Amino acid sequence: MRAWAGVGEAYAASYAALCAGTSDALAAELGSGRGRSLLDVGAGTGLLAAHFTARGWDVTGCEPESTMRAVAARAHPEVPFVHGALPVLPFGEAEFDAVTANFVLNHVDDPRRSARELARVSADLVAASIWVRSPSWLWREVCERAGLLPAAGERLAPEKDFERDAEGFAGMLRDGGWREVVVSELTWTWQAEPAALWASAEGGVASAGAFYRALDESGRRRFRGAFDELCAERAVDGVVALPHTAAIASGHRG
Repeated sequence: MRAWAGVGEAYAASYAALCAGTSDALAAELGSGRGRSLLDVGAGTGLLAAHFTARGWDVTGCEPESTMRAVAARAHPEVPFVHGALPVLPFGEAEFDAVTANFVLNHVDDPRRSARELARVSADLVAASIWVRSPSWLWREVCERAGLLPAAGERLAPEKDFERDAEGFAGMLRDGGWREVVVSELTWTWQAEPAALWASAEGGVASAGAFYRALDESGRRRFRGAFDELCAERAVDGVVALPHTAAIASGHRG
């Protein structure tokens, strides 16, 4: 979570829109709400929680980062957002009819324990997503153009890690106690405005933002120059088309 501290506004202006690209797929896995209760773990700035609320779910958002909760509460006052973080959630056994976690299990220290905790607080249904191809590829190219050495991504210990694809995700979730796991991959293109992309870097969002903030003045100028050059080459009608792939999983409490 260190990479996400204090970035609520910057995330809302940038990657929140990208991460919402899985909303329809996750909603399709769980069906219409009809007043059933749902917990959205790692709710961020609340777009997924609002998406499920509009489909008839009684949603509670759970998010450990205070600036994310502040943005979520302001943007979606119809949804309660509470503090809580994996791998120990502040809820009772089977407290919700369904539980979601959108791009959360790829950030936790113990994915299997966290998957088990998602299932524990659900009476039955669980759904989650991870990145297969994430935004990090864009920033690696920026670093290469700028002649900067990109930060090495933090990896989990081998006994806790898993392959970041549909098969590896499914196996990890089964290890975490999920039953009848179904995983598919979803690819979509984020039509991103350069200003939104830059907001994520300048605002310190995720590993790329932390990397940028750690640079000295000269490094920041090189990074920004390479970013502007890349966007000028790729932008069409003011946006950059960026393909991404996620693995979408659903299952049942074990």
